[in-house]
Amino acid sequence: MAEKSSKFTTTVESLFKGMDSFISAKTVVGDVVTVKDTIIVPLVDVSFGVAAGAWEKSDKNSAGGGLGGKIKPAAVLVISNGVTRMIPVNQPQDMVSKIIDIVPELVNKFMPDKKHSDMDEDVKKAVDDIIDGGNEES
Repeated sequence: MAEKSSKFTTTVESLFKGMDSFISAKTVVGDVVTVKDTIIVPLVDVSFGVAAGAWEKSDKNSAGGGLGGKIKPAAVLVISNGVTRMIPVNQPQDMVSKIIDIVPELVNKFMPDKKHSDMDEDVKKAVDDIIDGGNEES
């Protein structure tokens, strides 16, 4: 029985070691892009599942497992001249998403010395490139 447990533990440990390379801060927050004085940060949703098992029948030993994941673009955070904007890739569907979208605007309202200005064309193009790159099919 201890041998079965050991095989199962080894399988699970192998799966989680592989997950270390899959999940990192750059997985959720993409590489930061800087255009002039504007910082653009892509944000993604990450979900994953893990399954593992071990089986022994007479002299045959078996173990197996799997790891699956999904990475989906969620939004782009644009920081320019002290003003923060969150641009959702898809329209928010629920109340929580709407509240999260409003938070940067509320923060900016409490910073009266910062001017609210529109994004310049280079920044708009960089944001569009990030959004379009995340929507391309493989």
